[in-house]
Amino acid sequence: MAPRVSERAGIAPFHVREVMKAAGERAAAGGDVLHLEVGQPATGAPEPVVEAAARALREGPLHYTDADGLPALRLRIARWYRERYALDVDPTRVVVTTGASGACVLAFLACFEVGAPVAVARPGYPCYRNILTALGCAVVDLPVTAETRFQPGPGHVAAARGSLGDEPLAGVVVASPSNPTGTVLDRTSLADLAEACRTGDTWLLSDEIYHGITYDEPATSVLAVDDAAVVIASFSKYFSMTGWRLGWLVVPPELVIPVERLAQNLTVAPPTLPQQAGIAAFDAVDELDGHVARYAANRGVLLDGLRQAGFDRIAPADGAFYLWVDVSAWTDDSQALCAEWLADLGVAVTPGIDFDPVDGHRFVRFSFAGATEDMAEATRRLAGWTADHPSRHAG
Repeated sequence: MAPRVSERAGIAPFHVREVMKAAGERAAAGGDVLHLEVGQPATGAPEPVVEAAARALREGPLHYTDADGLPALRLRIARWYRERYALDVDPTRVVVTTGASGACVLAFLACFEVGAPVAVARPGYPCYRNILTALGCAVVDLPVTAETRFQPGPGHVAAARGSLGDEPLAGVVVASPSNPTGTVLDRTSLADLAEACRTGDTWLLSDEIYHGITYDEPATSVLAVDDAAVVIASFSKYFSMTGWRLGWLVVPPELVIPVERLAQNLTVAPPTLPQQAGIAAFDAVDELDGHVARYAANRGVLLDGLRQAGFDRIAPADGAFYLWVDVSAWTDDSQALCAEWLADLGVAVTPGIDFDPVDGHRFVRFSFAGATEDMAEATRRLAGWTADHPSRHAG
């Protein structure tokens, strides 16, 4: 009898990767593709980072760092919180990680026992759900809708607790700005959510990897309203360093040693070259804010074009570089619709089932992290498609 594959390996796929694969195959076969599926900046790392990496390679060698990261990088991250948020963060509470994904694994292991119920927003980033499931936690849905701007609040937390009977809710994971909706929790909403978690001895974990990419007011860090919360952050989005796989946590004092021990055993240390180069990323604000200005222009072009094409049920995109669009007037199968758009129009978009396994068949996610001209051309093609495919409500 052959050895069995672990049940925890049976987690759902990350569907956007499948869309990216199909788009790549189309491009390799000579077809054109407009990439509105990819949740990453089209730009590379800022110039100071590239220069610092070259210098680190020349000077070498690249030995292991401490399990919780280079002290110089942890100090620089702490300084970033003073500069950006006017918050004093002890650098001993900063843990450098292998991307935000590695941060999630460390934080979830440190905070939650096997079987612990942990609440996540639906729609929300699928890897929260999938990582928690792989770690043996029980995922509890917080079904958010347009009425709550696709963000959870105290009422959602209360409902989640009520669904568990006498079992306590171990944690709540939120993201602001959110993937896939782009919506933001303002300071008051974040404070209310933090209070709801505190009253139930529930961990609050805030994914802040899209901080820096907002279009009205800057995003509030959860540390401004709850110093005992856990922050998940990354160099991938605002800092335009996706492939460098560099992120960080800010944890309360009681989690510092547990997270460090987990990191020692799971990864030994984050990759040294990205850490040494990443220190320079904080000095590239002008270059990085230029990217945000392009995202803002893309957002305007895509919003206007989609509305003119007939897609007028769109989540308020306060930040990040996504639009969450209701396509139920045309389909009950967003995966099939995305496949059709890629095959017939060369427009790659992510089906909503990636982010909402219950209602995601009625939604798609557009990414506007690419070139502005691609946004304009994509909406032109989609307008032609809707002209040939009237909505169910037409007439």
